[in-house]
Amino acid sequence: MLNLNRPLAVLDIESTGTNVVKDRIIELYILKINTDNTSEEYHQLVNPGIKIPPEVSAIHGIKDEDVKDKPLFSSIASNLENFLANCDLAGYNSNKFDIPMLIEEFLRCNIDFDITKRRLIDVQNIFHKMEPRTLKAAYRFYCGKELHDAHGAKADTKATYEVLKSQIEKYKDAEYTDQDGKVSKPIKNDMKALHEFSLNQRNVDLVGHIGLNRKGEEVFNFGKHKGKSVKEVFQKEPQYYDWMMKADFPLSTKNVIKKIKLRSASDNSGFIFKED
Repeated sequence: MLNLNRPLAVLDIESTGTNVVKDRIIELYILKINTDNTSEEYHQLVNPGIKIPPEVSAIHGIKDEDVKDKPLFSSIASNLENFLANCDLAGYNSNKFDIPMLIEEFLRCNIDFDITKRRLIDVQNIFHKMEPRTLKAAYRFYCGKELHDAHGAKADTKATYEVLKSQIEKYKDAEYTDQDGKVSKPIKNDMKALHEFSLNQRNVDLVGHIGLNRKGEEVFNFGKHKGKSVKEVFQKEPQYYDWMMKADFPLSTKNVIKKIKLRSASDNSGFIFKED
């Protein structure tokens, strides 16, 4: 049994592609584990409003005709937000894909799905740090079973939940040495500890466009300003902020850089922020 002080929503998303900005959710499955370890399920096929590329359908098996009569995300957003109320979130590669994709869909519906007080547990990050493999191999390694119907949201979600429980048991006494040489025993039946271990602490936004340097300053992780301070770049080249706000970056990333710029405007640097 998981040691929970709030519900844990284990989720998996199938989509029209992997671009958080341009692609859309077409299937969502959530296994919500309550604090008494009882569970609830949420499963929904979604009309993405755009075509599903054939090469993507070949992976998860969902075609345009399968979702043409299904609701748009905007029709389910409110109920989905309520279902996830007060839940920590878990998944496989969820910090990099599923959660940013979900937040992006919510933001398009003008719903600010706040994750700042939620614990985000990425089973893939735990797995890759301890035993680098795929989900199928992880299921075989931890659970001693073969994963059938891989790339189906329901099968992948339930496999992820089983892997998480097995990881907690297997690594309860295991030591981990981080890049700074610090040794710890991070795998515990505690959602806060798992959140901290599976989270990429160097990312400021979920998809990793903005990171932290060793001084704890926000820096760009991409492009011509890679490694440079976000604050300093916006001071010296304000048009770069304008370009990012107009370009195809996730809305969640745009919210992050907007907060950085607003914060910079309030210091004594003389940096002036004007909202367009």
